[in-house]
Formats: sequence, structure tokens, C-alpha cells
Amino acid sequence: MKPFKNGWILSESALTRYITFSILYAAQGIPEGITFFAIPAWLAMNGKSPSYIASYVAVIGIPWSFKILIAPIMDRFTFLPMGRKRPWVILGQMGLIISFLSIGFVNNPLNNLQGLMIAGFCISFFGAFQDVATDGMAVDLVPSKQQARANGLMWGTKIIGTSASLAIGTSLLNSIGFHKTINSLAIVVFLIMLVPLYCRERPGEKWMPWSLGEASKATKSIQLSNWKTIFKNLTKVVILPSSLILSISSFIIGIMYGLIDTLLPIFTVQELGWTNTKFSQVFSVMTILGGLLGMFVGGAMVDFLGKLKMMSLYLIFLAILIIGFGIFPSLWHHKAMIYGFILSYYTGYTFLCISIFATAMHLCWKTVAATQFTLYMALSNMGRASGSGLLGPLKNNLSWEQVFFVTALAPLIMLFMIRYINFLKHKKSIKAFVKISPVTLDSN
Repeated sequence: MKPFKNGWILSESALTRYITFSILYAAQGIPEGITFFAIPAWLAMNGKSPSYIASYVAVIGIPWSFKILIAPIMDRFTFLPMGRKRPWVILGQMGLIISFLSIGFVNNPLNNLQGLMIAGFCISFFGAFQDVATDGMAVDLVPSKQQARANGLMWGTKIIGTSASLAIGTSLLNSIGFHKTINSLAIVVFLIMLVPLYCRERPGEKWMPWSLGEASKATKSIQLSNWKTIFKNLTKVVILPSSLILSISSFIIGIMYGLIDTLLPIFTVQELGWTNTKFSQVFSVMTILGGLLGMFVGGAMVDFLGKLKMMSLYLIFLAILIIGFGIFPSLWHHKAMIYGFILSYYTGYTFLCISIFATAMHLCWKTVAATQFTLYMALSNMGRASGSGLLGPLKNNLSWEQVFFVTALAPLIMLFMIRYINFLKHKKSIKAFVKISPVTLDSN
């Protein structure tokens, strides 16, 4: 890393980029661990029905679908002297801190579904806001050859942040209560805000609005100045065959994410008889292991064997794993079986996300990169919210075994679709749109 008196320059150091983006992703994981996992397990432990819990999870997942509305605003408006996306990252982090504190003010949270939904919705909104800004900054600054490794580190640290938040949050929920738990974890999110405050995107930019500095030539060359150009360029690249395939596939695989994430706290607590503390401990340990493998192995495997090949292998693995788990309900009460399933699923899930993110970055056109990348992620989150909402109706009409079988359809459908993604043809199509400067095309 190359230090200077006001921080580090992200464009000049791969190590600085890896550390910065990893920490920002960990910050997203902290509130997610509480809202998406600890609270549902806590509700299940206190006898709330699968439909009740699934409704809560589905609602707090909705803002992640709003990312596609946020991204064009970030592409269109920014304060270039501080970088294209860094001002938005700082603003998103501030909103995340404030909204995270807000859930601590919900009265009688165990029996106040509406209050939990509203507060969780706000947390998810600013979590999605910060996620869009961070992703946009990563697409701008991370070269193609570093994308898989960067995504491995980013997604791995997010899972570690989520898992640590779940384990610590559950312990605190049971010992010091709901409100003090939220306040304690909000302090950690606040401290992480110091990271984007300390860094700059490129040399010569302002540290703060009142500091000395100016916009770099690189940011000026790819900044779009009107809505018409943004949406015209976005439409051009999104309707390309490979982009359409990834968009639809992202929604489908998101359904799997939502179903598994929502059913696990309910299934382990109400079907297997676990406590919410045991669920949080097992889930945290297993997902942290998966996150660590993703950080240090997942990205390297994608780099070595290729994005699409590894994505296909991960999808096959997850489909077989989920079907296999559903086939043997008599083994569900064996610790090795359930521990192995959680570890295997979240390791495969982490590796799959890394390959999907790297593929999405590879398909992005830099002029609308934040919006385009966010579109893929928003569709995945729409699928996730849909999957969470589907759990209630599915469980009311099907057995747990059948729910697992239905879930396994998602990776199988995506496996079939991604066979038609063609990076070379996609790149040629982008080049044919208009004469673009080398800075704009970069690694596409």
C-alpha cells in the first residue's frame, strides 16, 4: 500500500483495494447477520410460525431489489473531485449506521412484526445503498485479472461478518436483550466508516469537500452527464444475449438463496429441536469456514479454471447436495448430517457467488458499470425476496423433503442457461457500439 498524509490511493495498490473492499463488505454482513438470521432464529425459538417469520424476511429483503433504482442515480450524480463512488460509499455507511440503530427502538420486538419489518426494511435499504456504491467503486477500480480474487475476498469477508454478527448477536440477545444488542453492534459498523474516510480512489482527489484536490482525468472520461445517455447505453448492453441470460439466471438462483436462508433457522429450531443459540453457533462456524475457503480458494479456482466452468461445477454440486439432503430425512437428526449440509451448502454458495460476481463484472460496460452490475445483483435479490416469501406457501402445502426438492430446481435451471453465455461475443458487441477510449473499455 502507498500511504500519503491523508490516506491510501485505491487505484495504485491491489492490496489497498483488497483490504478496503473486504472491510466494506464485512460492514454489510454485520446488520445482515442480525436481521436475516439472528432475529428469525430468535422468533422461531419463541414459537412464531414459518409463515410469520417468512413474511418478515421477505419484507426486509425487498429493498435489495431497489438497487437498480439507486445505481443510475450514482452513475449520473457524483462529486468527482472526491471520486466517482467514494462520496456515495460514505453516505451509504452513514445511513447504515443510523438505520441499524433504529431497529433498537422497536417496542416489544418479539410481538411487533410490523415494527420489525419497518426497521429491518430501513436497514436493508441502506445496506443495499452502500452495496451499490461499493460494487460500483470496485468495478471502476479493480482490473479484470484481479476481479475473481477481489470478489473472493469481498464475499468471504461479508460471510464472516454475517456469521460473526449472528453468533455474537444471538449471544447478546439472550443475555443483555434486544435493544442493547443492536446498540453494541452499531458501534462496530460506525468504526468501519473510518475506512472509506481514509482512502481516495485516485491520486490528486479531495479527501473531503473542503480539502484540496480535483477530479482525475480517468473519472472525467467515463462520467455520463445525462439520463438519456445512461439509459440508452444501459439498454444497449443489457439486451445483449449474454447479459440477458445472466439477468434471468440471477433471479432464478436468488430463489434458492431466499428459500435456504429462510428455512434453515425455522427447520433447525422447530423441526430438529435446536435452540436459537445452537443454530447461531453451528451456522456461524460452518459459514465462516465456507467464507474463508471462498476468500483463499474460491477466487483462485475461478482465475485458474475460468468463470463459467467453475460456475457450472458449483451449480451441479449444490443441486446434488440439496436433493441428497431431501432424500434422507431419517438422517436429519444426526449432527454430522446437518453440520455437513450447512458447511457444504454455504461453501458452495460462497464459491458460486464469487463466480457469478466475477462473470457480472466481466460483462459490464464501464460507462454504466454501477447500474449494469447492480441490475444483475438486484435481480438476484428479487429472487431472494421471492424465495423467502415462497417458503410459507410451500411449507403449508408440502413436506420439508419436498421443499428441498423444489429448491434444487433453481441451480439446475441456471446450469442449463449459462451454457449460452459468450464473453468474446459480448466484448465485441460492446466495442461495436461506439468508439470508446481505452480508459472506458478497460478490461471489458
